[in-house]
Amino acid sequence: MRKNGDMMKNIYIGDSGALVEYVQLALSRAGFPTAVDGRFGSATCHMLREFLGREDAGCYVDEEVWERLMPYLKGYDAYIVKDGDSIDSIAQMSGTSAAAVLMANPLLETAGLRAGERIYVPFSFALVSEEVSYTSYLSECIIEGLSVRYPFIVTGCIGKSVIGRQIAYMQLGKGEKQLCYAAAFHANEWITAPVLLKFAEEYAAAYASGGELYGENARSLYERYSLFLVPMVNPDGVDLVNRVLDDAAYEIKAARIASDYSEIPFPDGWKANIEGVDLNLQFPAGWEQAREIKYAQGYVSPAPRDFVGLAPITAPESRAMYSFTKSHDFLLILAYHTQGEVIYWKYLDYEPENSLRIAQYFAQVSGYALELTPTASGYAGYKDWFIQEYDRPGCTIEAGIGTNPLDMSQFPQIYEDNRLILVGGMTQLA
Repeated sequence: MRKNGDMMKNIYIGDSGALVEYVQLALSRAGFPTAVDGRFGSATCHMLREFLGREDAGCYVDEEVWERLMPYLKGYDAYIVKDGDSIDSIAQMSGTSAAAVLMANPLLETAGLRAGERIYVPFSFALVSEEVSYTSYLSECIIEGLSVRYPFIVTGCIGKSVIGRQIAYMQLGKGEKQLCYAAAFHANEWITAPVLLKFAEEYAAAYASGGELYGENARSLYERYSLFLVPMVNPDGVDLVNRVLDDAAYEIKAARIASDYSEIPFPDGWKANIEGVDLNLQFPAGWEQAREIKYAQGYVSPAPRDFVGLAPITAPESRAMYSFTKSHDFLLILAYHTQGEVIYWKYLDYEPENSLRIAQYFAQVSGYALELTPTASGYAGYKDWFIQEYDRPGCTIEAGIGTNPLDMSQFPQIYEDNRLILVGGMTQLA
């Protein structure tokens, strides 16, 4: 994880964008209601001053202010135990429950509180926001926050991006049957990342409470399956699209690449990794055919989309997904994309056992159409390679509808459409 000071740029009154959204979200969660509109105007300035407790405070957010806001993005704070404290009193002071404090600090149940000890205190709000744009910064905050709230979540890194961002994963469950869901292969399809993050949060909460996850016993799922989630395969590209990339040299390079493709809006039309390689055209399943098709379309060098690279598995992000998959025994994978409300379930003539049945179930519970991948996009994808390599079910889910990047106003419907797919990936395995 990056340190807080490395995570967020300074922002000032008059600025706009995702980082401003995060300030507004944090202020609202801290009890200073602020419209999450991404514009740092006088209303946000007023609430920021109220939060800081200084009417004479400047209207800017620097490292020190980010440090104070960060607990409201990560969903927890650290607390130093004082004489006379109890778990109940600490929970009440923070507006949370004793059960949440105990869950985040499992040793307290047997060891009790000791003055001077540092413990985690989770807040009561849902961590995955449905209001803000998602970037690698927020994804990291949420994964850290979930792992603190629910220590049974295993987290790790499958590899690093071009710039060096960690490509994080979460594991829920300890069963023998393994499966993997991955999202945000394409930069301007970042709305798929919170789909997986929200599912992780709901699954973890259901497991912690001993409840159900969309009609399924969460603890039974946890015992039977090991679910691996990779919410953001392309962090650099996502940050470019949402205008928070903190590497000026790569930002300039991307703009130069985009200038050769004036018909593709920049950065909104950017799908590739930060070096202009389309990560979902990088897998060794008909890569040569994909190259022939995309070269004929004019994508013969780094581009905002559809450049297959110089060879398969040369981009670090696609190589990370390839190696991560190779090192596990996934019985099923889902690759999340946008848009079209379509499920692609087949690669060429491969039809793994149970794949059609599972795909039909996904279509039934989501309302999405079940289709064969168009020839122009039918090679070198992660789903294609998984099916070819393992002869096991794999689906590309094209969520939402419209022009990428989809607005977060679509998120509630996208999640509603996909929640039963996400739990069904486990329950539909033979």
